Amino acid sequence: MSGLAIEIGRGKRKNKSWIYFLFPSVAVMLVFFIYPILLTFFYSFTNLALTGESARQLKFIGVDNYIRMFEDPTVRVSIWNTLIFLVGSAVIGQQVLGFLIALLMKHKNRMFRRVIGTIVLAGWVTPEIVCALCLYSFFGDEGTLNSIFSLFGLPAVTWLYTVPMIAIILGNIWHGTAFSMLVFQAALDDVPSEMEEAAVVDGASRWQILIKIVLPFIKSTITTNMMLVTLQTLGVFGLIYAMTGGGPGTATTTLPIFMYNQAFVNYQLGYGTAISLLLLLMGIVLSLFYIRSMKE
Repeated sequence: MSGLAIEIGRGKRKNKSWIYFLFPSVAVMLVFFIYPILLTFFYSFTNLALTGESARQLKFIGVDNYIRMFEDPTVRVSIWNTLIFLVGSAVIGQQVLGFLIALLMKHKNRMFRRVIGTIVLAGWVTPEIVCALCLYSFFGDEGTLNSIFSLFGLPAVTWLYTVPMIAIILGNIWHGTAFSMLVFQAALDDVPSEMEEAAVVDGASRWQILIKIVLPFIKSTITTNMMLVTLQTLGVFGLIYAMTGGGPGTATTTLPIFMYNQAFVNYQLGYGTAISLLLLLMGIVLSLFYIRSMKE
């Protein structure tokens, strides 16, 4: 009986041995994820700065940064701009356009899919700052778009001054649509062809097949892609900063741009970290919303 107990004890130890293999990943997560978040949370309650008296003497100031943040009208403008940019370029732009491209390529031959896929992927694999410079050259006062207008005798338009939000939304759509296209291509390829063929035999139109069969079948993929694209778009900084710098005025000042300006232009790191936590909170709330949608 004692021998059986020893064997059982050895079996339990072996079953728990996998825990030790988690230590490296847990340590990396604590050092590079949990610790920075906790440190940011702490600094948001201080007067941390890059220059001046605050840089020499760190003080705990409580919720002063948060009170200042919610009283600052620029914060409200930045939140509104962030939501417009998010809905326009991610929720509507990348999601819808990526799905349409994947749907149009579904029944095409391999060569067609390869050519179109390469063209769309070109914007995604290009570094963000390079995309921004290309788009600045396209929408600039003497850029490509105005050159095309001049060929038809149309007057030049200062796109980055009159419609800057539309310009950065279109830029982010061009840069990020390929990701959604690839996700939806994989999902659409998994839709059973037998279901679509049976629907055609029953007299269903293409629109009915799309609404009744295809979309319900890839519903979880749509929600997952929406969450990923949303989180990517919330953190977009280089594209906007290189194209407009958040201007003119505060027309394209999103939360990442406003956070950068406060932390590294005005040297108020404590205030900047408080704004970064607001951005983190927005990401968490949206992620929880998408996760709940997937469960439903």
